Amino acid sequence: MKETVTAEKVQAAVLQFVAWLERHGETSFDHQSYFASDLGRSAKALYYRKPLLGVLAVSPMILSEAFVPSARRLFWKPQRFPIADAHYAMGFAFLAQVLGQKSHLKHAVHFLEVLKETRCKGFSHYAWGYPFNWETRNGTLKEGTPMITSVPYVYEAFWQVYQLDGDPQWLEVMRSIAQHALEDYRDFEVSPNASTCCYCPGPGNSSGVINASAYRAFLLTRAALDFSEEKYRKVAERNLNFVIESQNPNGSWYYAIDNVRDFVDHFHTCFVLKALAKIEQLTGSPQCRSAIERGVNYYVKNLFDSNGLPKPFSKRPRLTVYRRELYDYAECINLGVLLHGRFPELDRILSVVLTDLLRRWQKSDGSFRARELLIGWDNVPMHRWAQSQLFRSLCFFLSKNLPKSQGQDSKDSLLSLPFKITN
Repeated sequence: MKETVTAEKVQAAVLQFVAWLERHGETSFDHQSYFASDLGRSAKALYYRKPLLGVLAVSPMILSEAFVPSARRLFWKPQRFPIADAHYAMGFAFLAQVLGQKSHLKHAVHFLEVLKETRCKGFSHYAWGYPFNWETRNGTLKEGTPMITSVPYVYEAFWQVYQLDGDPQWLEVMRSIAQHALEDYRDFEVSPNASTCCYCPGPGNSSGVINASAYRAFLLTRAALDFSEEKYRKVAERNLNFVIESQNPNGSWYYAIDNVRDFVDHFHTCFVLKALAKIEQLTGSPQCRSAIERGVNYYVKNLFDSNGLPKPFSKRPRLTVYRRELYDYAECINLGVLLHGRFPELDRILSVVLTDLLRRWQKSDGSFRARELLIGWDNVPMHRWAQSQLFRSLCFFLSKNLPKSQGQDSKDSLLSLPFKITN
């Protein structure tokens, strides 16, 4: 049986989700709720220091996540997540663009106002991170520490709404974010033409994380054009060169170049490819184009199962307790829309992923399942993991499929190529 994924079906799912969001509210539990408390962080830190002993310490959390995911409420509290607020702002901006309803723009502006209030304290420029203490292999990142993996999404959110309403206050926030990205992250030279940036401001923070440099390269490339600032472009170019030089011969990227975090997973691969695709759109870089072609070739061959559905890893760092991840679906859709028409196999996969998402992942209340576990589902809706990312990706899809409220160039539409699958 053939089934067509239509923009109307996606729009219905999105509006059902919007109704859920209004009922549910803007705070939620999170993937990291198990490890956000002092007890959870201590267990995770022990795992990093002494893995065999640490397995015993973290096993209650891992087992809970696998079999009773709703029990995360026993470990931490619901919170607001800036990265989720940024994605919601972008999603509503897309809806305002294509549906022409002021209520959607009002929602987008609301999330920007929230972001202004929840910026990291103690920094001269606007910046955002996590609202909890995050235990990493390199130590604890304190609540409110800016992260280059969060900040670019917020920049995009302010940029997108600014395109709609032209409010100069959004432009000033963007300028501040760009200065933060330029000044507050250290660069480490890895070749004459390339540098990797640290994950967070301050000494001793992790460098060599591929997606961190990709994010910064995109943000500063965007800012260089927005503000005609050559200093942004120069730093962006070195971070971009690092990402390109770090690509493996088979087209993949490890999470980091530290010979420890050498796993290849789905959504981090998408993060890197998305950044390259956006930079290519802005600059026409042939180096980006070549890296994207090799990266997509690896991606479609190694990060999907025989049914064409996202696999969490092609090279696993550890035992996992789930089959599929909502975050992977969200980022696959983002990437598929960005690159639509360039890679036939990716176009085919996008149709399969969208169909499976609408068929199996959206619950009757409008929210989406978080994970497909080895047995059953994790049905706890988490804004950062990845309700907001999926909402944004579906709205992005609609922005390329529905006529905009004031007209849309037909060449930008995906509707000329209906998605069809065979069950």
